[in-house]
Amino acid sequence: MHALHHSELTGLKLLNRGKVRDVYEVDADHLLIVTTDRLSAFDVVLPQPIPGKGEVLTRVANFWFERTRDIIPNHLSGRAVAEVVTNPDERAALGDRAIVVRRLKPLPVEAIVRGYLIGSGWKDYQQSGSVCGIELPQNLRMADRLPRPIFTPSTKAEAGAHDENIDFARTVELLGTDLATQVRDASLRVYTECAAYALERGIIIADTKFEFGLDDAGRLHLIDEILTPDSSRFWPADQYRPGSSPPSFDKQFVRDYLETLDWDKTPPGPTLPQAIIDRTAEKYREAEHRLTGR
Repeated sequence: MHALHHSELTGLKLLNRGKVRDVYEVDADHLLIVTTDRLSAFDVVLPQPIPGKGEVLTRVANFWFERTRDIIPNHLSGRAVAEVVTNPDERAALGDRAIVVRRLKPLPVEAIVRGYLIGSGWKDYQQSGSVCGIELPQNLRMADRLPRPIFTPSTKAEAGAHDENIDFARTVELLGTDLATQVRDASLRVYTECAAYALERGIIIADTKFEFGLDDAGRLHLIDEILTPDSSRFWPADQYRPGSSPPSFDKQFVRDYLETLDWDKTPPGPTLPQAIIDRTAEKYREAEHRLTGR
């Protein structure tokens, strides 16, 4: 399968090459986002791409954007990639990895929703009995389902730094009461409805990250990606056992492998065995198939 580590497009200005996405300027009102096959773990971009990963992420995100558009608008413009990438060879190399989006003003907060106690939330709970200032019941186990989903935002770190978990009061300081409340309520509703849909298809969405932006009228939109194996923790429902970390459909599979290495989690990232690359690509494809039927 063809892999795209980074894109090179003529006629469009490259604005940013992130951990996974290449962002190009189309015009004053639109951007082209290319989701490459790069994989980032522990905030380090690994040297090898995961073939097809960017196409899976783009299709899954577009699937969810379509399902949630009645809850909250999103950044999709409806414009075809062929309108802005006119070179047929360059367009063919992109496959399903590119979308044309509206140019919105991103908010300085990542909206994280947790439905299960895992990852940094589990670590916080062990130390304080709470997550981002939200008190939780006593004696919860790793990976336990929470009584209700919780909103646990974080700040957006600069490149190379780590995001910082914050409480809702700090979110209000950053966004204002009205906007912070809109972000929280939209995040919880989208997660709750989509997690219920995914569970019917054998996938537990343990937690997820949303990003939001504003248009010129100040209207809130979902941007970036939504409920993909990169922005969420996906577990197979039939293998879920509270008390231990379940297997996953997302890049946690790669993180678990990297934890077995003598690597200090700083660049450059280690080379992955072909078997890990192949299995990771397979996990991404299986998640897409379960969710969308593709």
